[in-house]
Amino acid sequence: MLTTDTPRPLAPAPTVRFRWLDTLWLQVTGTLCNIACQHCFISCGPKADQVPMMTLAACEEALAEGTRLGMREVYFTGGEPFLHPEIQALVDRALALAPLTIITNGLLLDDARVEWLAERFRTARYSLDLRVSLDGMTAAQNDPVRGRGTFERVVSCLRRLGAAGLSPVVTVVEHETGLEGNAARQAFLEFVRGLGIRQPRVKFLPLLRLGREVRRTHGYEPEEAWGAHALAASVESSLLCASSRIVTAQGVFTCPILIEKPDARLGDSVGQATRDISLKWDACRTCVLDGLRCNT
Repeated sequence: MLTTDTPRPLAPAPTVRFRWLDTLWLQVTGTLCNIACQHCFISCGPKADQVPMMTLAACEEALAEGTRLGMREVYFTGGEPFLHPEIQALVDRALALAPLTIITNGLLLDDARVEWLAERFRTARYSLDLRVSLDGMTAAQNDPVRGRGTFERVVSCLRRLGAAGLSPVVTVVEHETGLEGNAARQAFLEFVRGLGIRQPRVKFLPLLRLGREVRRTHGYEPEEAWGAHALAASVESSLLCASSRIVTAQGVFTCPILIEKPDARLGDSVGQATRDISLKWDACRTCVLDGLRCNT
């Protein structure tokens, strides 16, 4: 018999059925990044080597296995993918097989690289898309979390991409009050349009309270455990972990958020990882209850 003083037993975390492989993510540069954002959910940075960079051969092997398993699209992430010394070869290998999205902070996209990307955008067999991170419409809003001077440099990058005819998705993390809601979204769309992006697209992401964000604010609170909440079938089928996996230099994991969680490692190969998983991590709340979806 439960009394008011008796802790409620936590309901078991729901299981997410693996449906099929839609999206294959590659953590091409591991945790190596050229900046160290204060809200980074996997603590990437210039000296962060806890997840190593993938070799070209390892990426090619993962892409080949993904193709055999029916993948429909590929995402490159990191760290910063453009720090990979063979990024151009990686992009060409992926675009020969499937549509590719690269998630970047934009700081390494100089004129020559933008020209090269625009050429691939025009001529590749499959579509190429970019996601560029910018966490505010002013330096005062963006730089405290992404680093001093990054606002002006990312804005310059977006202007270069727009002048080259590219329309990247601008990704915004809701790291402070005022960045949520329809008004903020509309304002950001107009801001991006004003930078010369002809077809502005903006993706807002809720905060993930893990990685470096734990030190900036706080982690998930114990009372936030969501195991008692029902998992609707429509939500389950839309979760990233129902139809994608991420390959790293240390194995294959359930999703990009959890690559630093040893118990989220599902195997050495994509084939070993195409199985049901349990939503046992605190961060799963953000996907289920706040609607986070890492894909575009």
